[in-house]
Amino acid sequence: MRRAAIERLLPAAYQRAAGPGSVLGALLDVMEALHAPDEAVLADVDALFAPYRTPDGFVAYLTRWVAMDHVVAAPRADAPLPLPVGRLRDLVAHGALLARWRGTPYGMRTALELATGVTGFVLEEPAERPFHVVVRVPPAAADRLALVTRIVEAEKPAAVTVEVTTDPATDPADPEPPATDPADPEPPATEPEPPAAHAEAADADGDGDGDGDGDGPDGTATGVASVPAVGRARVPSPAPHEQPSEEPS
Repeated sequence: MRRAAIERLLPAAYQRAAGPGSVLGALLDVMEALHAPDEAVLADVDALFAPYRTPDGFVAYLTRWVAMDHVVAAPRADAPLPLPVGRLRDLVAHGALLARWRGTPYGMRTALELATGVTGFVLEEPAERPFHVVVRVPPAAADRLALVTRIVEAEKPAAVTVEVTTDPATDPADPEPPATDPADPEPPATEPEPPAAHAEAADADGDGDGDGDGDGPDGTATGVASVPAVGRARVPSPAPHEQPSEEPS
């Protein structure tokens, strides 16, 4: 509050006595200097509660306002944050959305992606185990299992048990095909043609079809040599489709 504004609040007798060089005038100057820091804070007070404008030291405090303080839970007050400040800002900014979807697969998956910065979390509900959820963590977030477990325990319904597992980079049930030994080539797909020297013997029946079986050129006779079977290429099973994101009704 400026000195002139303070002076206008005084009675008329005091205003006349608060001239330049007076004791009351000096007192008003001190009051203006004391009010200046507080007025500067109040002029920009909304920045303290804006997720992307508040100082770094205030972000962890704001997580309590949106019920996301379990993310920064630490055994000691001076312990470093378990995730970068930028991700904490994202969690605070989406606090209302996460509160609305808490207890749903969409809410849990969104909280995990915001906290870790990694996508690809898969939530499964085994049919043989009702009220149980398996959370598969992608390899990129495998080093943050403690953080993931805290979020899962806080976001899941109270009556549901949960299991957090890492998702391997490759599926062990689908091993790579064995390498082909150069010394053991694959068998030919078809029978080799008979040598030219035996062509006449192969067409002993003289019918011109070269099969030597005395049948016509239509090739419908029995006794034809079988062709070795060629191995069928193994087609991997399609990946399970991710559950569609739930939309509010």
